[in-house]
Amino acid sequence: MDLTERAALSSTREVFCCLTDCYQCLLRGSRPNISGAEVARLLFSGVCGRVTGRDTEDRAEAAWQLTGFSLSLLRKICCTLSVQSLDGDGRVSWVDILGLLFEHMDFMPQLVHHFHAEDQVISHLAAKTASVCVFYLLSKSGTVCPVWQKKCRQAFSSSPPGPELDACLWSLTEVLKKLLKHSHQVLLGELVATFDCSLTALCSKFLPEQRTEVTFSSCWGTTFCLLLDLLEVLTTSGLICDSGVCLRSQRIPGIHSAALLMTVSCCSEYFVKKRTLLFLKRFLLQKLGDDWSLEGVLSTVGEHRDFSADRSVLAQSILKAVADNWLLSVQVEHAVFFGGVLHSQATEGLKPDGMMLRAVSLVLLKSIELHFQTAAPGVDSTTEVNSYLHHLWTFLKRCNASQIEVTHSCSWISLLFGEQDDDLMEAASAFLSIFLSYRRCSGLDDYSVLEAACASGCNPHCHFVLLLQSLSFDHSILLDFLISSETCFLEYFVRYLKYLTGDWQGFTAASGHSKVPLADSHGSELGEGLQPKGSVSPLEGSGLDVGLRLVEYDNSDESSEESPDGHKESKSPTAPMTDSSSKMKTKHISSMIQSEQGCPTEAAPLEQETCDTLEKTVSCLSELREVVTRLQTKKLFPYNPSSLLKLLAQVETCQRSSLSV
Repeated sequence: MDLTERAALSSTREVFCCLTDCYQCLLRGSRPNISGAEVARLLFSGVCGRVTGRDTEDRAEAAWQLTGFSLSLLRKICCTLSVQSLDGDGRVSWVDILGLLFEHMDFMPQLVHHFHAEDQVISHLAAKTASVCVFYLLSKSGTVCPVWQKKCRQAFSSSPPGPELDACLWSLTEVLKKLLKHSHQVLLGELVATFDCSLTALCSKFLPEQRTEVTFSSCWGTTFCLLLDLLEVLTTSGLICDSGVCLRSQRIPGIHSAALLMTVSCCSEYFVKKRTLLFLKRFLLQKLGDDWSLEGVLSTVGEHRDFSADRSVLAQSILKAVADNWLLSVQVEHAVFFGGVLHSQATEGLKPDGMMLRAVSLVLLKSIELHFQTAAPGVDSTTEVNSYLHHLWTFLKRCNASQIEVTHSCSWISLLFGEQDDDLMEAASAFLSIFLSYRRCSGLDDYSVLEAACASGCNPHCHFVLLLQSLSFDHSILLDFLISSETCFLEYFVRYLKYLTGDWQGFTAASGHSKVPLADSHGSELGEGLQPKGSVSPLEGSGLDVGLRLVEYDNSDESSEESPDGHKESKSPTAPMTDSSSKMKTKHISSMIQSEQGCPTEAAPLEQETCDTLEKTVSCLSELREVVTRLQTKKLFPYNPSSLLKLLAQVETCQRSSLSV
């Protein structure tokens, strides 16, 4: 090694040492030990990967390491300054360094140049760094970095699926998320408007009106999923902007609803089908941005006119597709497979993908609910709804969603959703809305309505009894649901109790026949009162067991105190989650009717069994009322439960009245 090569190697090591020292100073909140101009020069050189040496391979490895380290340090500087975690001279010094880079050294072109790097690590690091730099500059000056803006526009308009387009999609998505989290509504609206035309063109390319199969390259799947992430952010941004009118790029789920459904049925990549369906599910359930931890940004957002219209358009597209046998084209793979060749005989006994089945079910149920809500007054949609539900049950049977034959369609709700509390409550709420709308427009008497509801699988009494059975009638788990913001249980519970107190006879009938069917290892049904040993859940990711509780009310040392009557009560509804053993002890329904035509409401339930279920139900609700009352008295309940307590008391009144007759 000659003197020139040694000097180059020494210089590279010195750059690493200097940048490492700068990083440590940043962590301490102090100014760097070298001048700001020198730090800016080193960062510029490092991002460009300017390394010399004798061996080409060694030089390439050193350049890769230096570029990656420099990008990471620059991102850390921008993040630190954006969150205002530096004070005094330290902050001023680092602000000056960024000023030198962006205003005097033309640094941004070097940064976005790495977007199309063949090395995916460097491309992604560049996208992450660019997003925080753009957000920092946007927050400081209120203007979008023109170099980054031009790069993204060009990629959206002309770049094929690949690293460059992926980096631009990811970078814009991150900038929009940061603006959402920090409630920069004006800047958010201006930025979306800047990219509206190019994003609309991009979506038209990826979501054409007519498509029978995907013809893009092998990179298409990754790029499309990144586009879905961006669409979720764009749609969310349309809900909080002050303009009141969404841009076209913020309304893609409604505009391209048919193309999104076509993607689910025609795309060759299963993960793309799944991601698309989960996006549609979040859109219809109004749960956009749930994974971003927006810290309540969307909780205060009211109903947006355009968003409501787009949800209705999507719902109608889904129902039309279902009527045209779209579900026959929806592929559901097995839940667990770790690669290799999957022979046909190896698929026996494998469970279907429960997440996919639940997404399909909720998308259809929510669409039916929206269809009823937007139907013209006086229009009878009952025949259509029965047809849609029949398509759903046929789809679930075809996918082998249950390991046993399901003859009572109302039991699908327990078999499908099991421990997925949020989805379970959304499904129960949708079913309740569908039933109430069905009852209102059908013109049938109460008995006939319940008969038809059981045949179509949407009897709310059956669903509620199945829910309580799956919880072993444990009131403390209901209390967990009431104080949790993770599900829509409170809304569903209040609506159901109002209906229950007005239809006690229907509930009595349902109490005699609603049981969760179990299966042994051979898939055959079990006899009355038997519990299978080592039984498994019907679906991957779901079961009929009770999951973790939010608060262990019976034995939590930190969150409970002994009351004079011996009960323990929560001090805080936000106590950490604690493990609890499963309390699921359901029986097989020996009295289950063996055909949909033989509606359970037509059969005379066993008197003792009906009485036991009723007593357990009322006892559970009575215990719930008592514990909520005690928590309210001690001002430990998180909201005013007065209306809920009145409804729970009315349930007890209904039981006493029925016993006195």
